[in-house]
Amino acid sequence: MISKIIHIDMDAFYASVEQRDDPSLLGKAVAVGFDKERSVVCAASYEARKFGVRSAMPSVTARKKCPELIFVKPHFDKYSKVSKQIRAIFEEYTDLVEPLSLDEAYLDVTTNKKNINSATLIAKEIREKIKEVTGLTASAGVSFNKFLAKIASDYKKPDGLFVIKPEQADRFLEELDVDKFYGVGKVTAVKMHSLGIYKGADLKKKTKEELTKLFGKSGAYYYDIVNGNDHRPVVPHRERKSLGTEETFEKDLTKKFEIITELYHIEHHLFEMIVKYNSLGKTLTLKIKYADFVQQTRSKTLPVNIDNFKLLHATAKELLNNIDYKNPNLKIRLLGLSVSNFNKEDLKPEKQLKLEI
Repeated sequence: MISKIIHIDMDAFYASVEQRDDPSLLGKAVAVGFDKERSVVCAASYEARKFGVRSAMPSVTARKKCPELIFVKPHFDKYSKVSKQIRAIFEEYTDLVEPLSLDEAYLDVTTNKKNINSATLIAKEIREKIKEVTGLTASAGVSFNKFLAKIASDYKKPDGLFVIKPEQADRFLEELDVDKFYGVGKVTAVKMHSLGIYKGADLKKKTKEELTKLFGKSGAYYYDIVNGNDHRPVVPHRERKSLGTEETFEKDLTKKFEIITELYHIEHHLFEMIVKYNSLGKTLTLKIKYADFVQQTRSKTLPVNIDNFKLLHATAKELLNNIDYKNPNLKIRLLGLSVSNFNKEDLKPEKQLKLEI
C-alpha cells in the first residue's frame, strides 16, 4: 500500500499569532523577540522577511536590515495554546501525528478516522479548520513519504497546498534546485555547485558510492532522497535526546575573533531552537572539527536548566576557553553546539516552558 503523508507547517506562526491578536500589526514588518544587543529573532512576519529578516538572526542585525521593524515580546503560553488547538484538529483525522515543533507536524493518513480516500482532501479540510478555529493560515504538502511531503509544504508558502503524486516524483525531483533539498545546507550546496550539481537531475547522475566519497555518510542520504526513497515512518511519540546545530565554514577559522564571532551566531541559533522546540536541558556540548578532520567535543552539565541566552553564552564561552589561539596551525572547519540531558517534565507537550531571551 502506498503511504499518504501530509506535512502541515504554520505560516510565520509566532508572528502571525501576534498580528492576529493586534490588528495594528497587520501588514507590517514584525519580529517576535527583544530589541536588545544580545537578543535573537524568534520569528519574523512575511513582511519582515522581504527585508532579509529571519529567525535565529541577532536582533541588532535584523534592525539594520529593516529599520521599521516592530519587535513584539514573545508569548509562548499563547503559542502553546494555539498549537494544542491545531493538534486537536489533526487528531480528528489520525492518531499518527508526529509533531516537529509547536508549528509543524507530519500526519500519516493512509488509513484515517474519517475513511477519506484522498489525502489532498484531508489536507484541504485541515487547513480550512485551522483557519476557522485559530484565524491563522497553514501550508500543507502531500506525498507518499515524509521527505517529499515536507518539500511540498514549502513549495507554495504561505497559505499553500501542494501535492506530489508517485508518478510525478521523479520529474519533480530532477527539476528541483539542490538548494531546495531538505538536508542540503548552504556549504553543501556550494560544494555541489562546484561539482556541476545544480538540479536533482545532476545529483541523480551520481552513484551512491560517488556521493558517499564526496559527502561522507550524507552522500547515501542524498542518493536516496533524489531517487524518492524515504521509508521513515510517522512516529507519534518521539523522545528527543538532544538538540543541536553546527556550521561548516567555507574558509577555515584561524583567528580568535573569527571563532568567537561564529560561535556566537551558533549560540543564537541553538537558543532559537530551544525556544521553538520547547525543550530545556542541563548539558551543553561544544563540537570542534579541525581542517585535518580531527574532532573534539567538550561538555558541561549544569545544576540547572539552560533556560536563558546569557547562561548558554557563558557556558559555551567556558567550553571554548581551552583552545590554543596562539597555535600557528590552528584551523577550524566546523563548530557545533548541542543541548541534552533534558528534564522529562519539561518535554511534556502540555507543559509550556518559560524562557528568557
